[in-house]
Amino acid sequence: MEVFSKELKATDVGVKLSFPTHGLEHLDFAGSNSVDLRVKDSCGELRVIRCWKRKNGDHDKPVLSSGWLKFVADYGLGVGDKVVLLREDDHSLGSQFRIEARRKIVLLGREAWGEVTRATNY
Repeated sequence: MEVFSKELKATDVGVKLSFPTHGLEHLDFAGSNSVDLRVKDSCGELRVIRCWKRKNGDHDKPVLSSGWLKFVADYGLGVGDKVVLLREDDHSLGSQFRIEARRKIVLLGREAWGEVTRATNY
């Protein structure tokens, strides 16, 4: 189940990723303003990415912070790429979500989103 998808902007790749408020319904903050998401990337690696709720007027605005920029760097993401967060439990890895990186490609004159593989090894 898709939590959210977003085409990345400069702030998303350089500072933090803000995402649509509807994604909050899939997250359990347990009364706190932040939660550490256990996320499996497309290489099967477990990542911990912190999600914060910040006030934006009279509603909460979710942002991914700690761990997010490492994901951006590892996958060589830039402005115009897309990230997708999916609800997916992997009990063997201990993750609750899967994160995918996508890049727009032109194939036979048509635009499509292709999966981005990790740019660096760690």
